[in-house]
Amino acid sequence: MKHRLITSSVRETVGDFAPAFVGYTENVLFGNVWRRGELSLRDRSLITVAALVAGEHVNQLPYHLNLAKENGISEEELVEVITQLAFYVGWPRAASAIQVAKDVL
Repeated sequence: MKHRLITSSVRETVGDFAPAFVGYTENVLFGNVWRRGELSLRDRSLITVAALVAGEHVNQLPYHLNLAKENGISEEELVEVITQLAFYVGWPRAASAIQVAKDVL
């Protein structure tokens, strides 16, 4: 499974506490939603990174930046996405995301 990293991470961190959450993460989110054919994995990664930056969800960003690279998005494209978002979601959110991207990429 391509998304083993996050599913095993979720399972390790909250598996005993929230087994249903782990099941939804593994089976629905990364099993069904990410596998729908209407969008490519590359497109799904771009959308997800943009949503995480917009919502200032920097804890989830490292995983999804790496996944975006696996799905064919270059580091330069990811930096460009965050730069573009600065003007639409706010400079502080983009600045936080750029710092995460710098550390991760």
